[in-house]
Amino acid sequence: MLVLFPEIKPFKRHQVRVSDSHELYVDESGNSDGLPVLFVHGGPGGGCDASSRRFFDPQKFHIITFDQRGCGRSIPHASLKENTTDHLIADIEVIREYLGVSKWIMFGGSWGSTLSLLYAQNFPARVSALILRGIFLCRKCDLDWVYKDGTNHVFPDYWEEFVNAVPESERSDLINAYYDRLTGEDELARMAAAKSWSAWEGNCSKLRPSAEALAKFTKPHFALALSRIETHYFVNKGFIEENQILKNMSAISDIPGRIVHGRYDILCPLNNANTLHQHWQNSELHIVRDAGHSASEPGTVDALIRATQDIAKELQQAG
Repeated sequence: MLVLFPEIKPFKRHQVRVSDSHELYVDESGNSDGLPVLFVHGGPGGGCDASSRRFFDPQKFHIITFDQRGCGRSIPHASLKENTTDHLIADIEVIREYLGVSKWIMFGGSWGSTLSLLYAQNFPARVSALILRGIFLCRKCDLDWVYKDGTNHVFPDYWEEFVNAVPESERSDLINAYYDRLTGEDELARMAAAKSWSAWEGNCSKLRPSAEALAKFTKPHFALALSRIETHYFVNKGFIEENQILKNMSAISDIPGRIVHGRYDILCPLNNANTLHQHWQNSELHIVRDAGHSASEPGTVDALIRATQDIAKELQQAG
């Protein structure tokens, strides 16, 4: 089974201004003459870390990671101003032009898969391949599954903690209830909501319970950005039309894709990946038999690294 490549440091770090309000953290590592690949993190509001670079052979790939608006090392932190899906798609183009990349591979998981697909549908000529994990299509049914009725049947204990953080009268619309607290003036209520929202996601992200995952998700800096930005996007239905991604798959029908999905992904069920695969003739679906949603589970790491190696070989052979 393949494991993550050794940790490496970036050879360049950038702060890229994309608007009067936002500046994005971007870094480059690996081989500057290698195949360009953009790591597109989840959330929205998750951010990258040192492990984000480790899915790629540093001898073969020019590895680019960045923190989307309002999260990670991008500034201002947890900002919702001028923070929509169209802004994020445009930001990726700004980064591509800033770095002088003609085409790149998009590597995205969860919300990162959503954003990668949307970017590719807008700029298909700029994408050489897509490697996607934990498919999230940002439809009403996908949000309802996590925040109304679905995931709660598998994790009822964690669900109880999640819903108990808001009054019973508001529990029919948990996304709006949390959004109200996360955008309110009461700092204590804001941080309590941030930790509760993020804990729900962290607790449900792996096949086996992980104290490490929960600790990462509930760190104040991470939790505040993740919860504020996610609820901001989700109350606005991802700032996209219902079923937009599947309706526009013809735009990327010729782009090769690898889809990696855990069979026991309870946040984004396997049906999401299967449906995407059915709409995308030039894709391969790899189901990881012993994994949930997280990218860090051993079977998923193995499948993702194999996908990067296969795509690299295909693109090099194509010349």
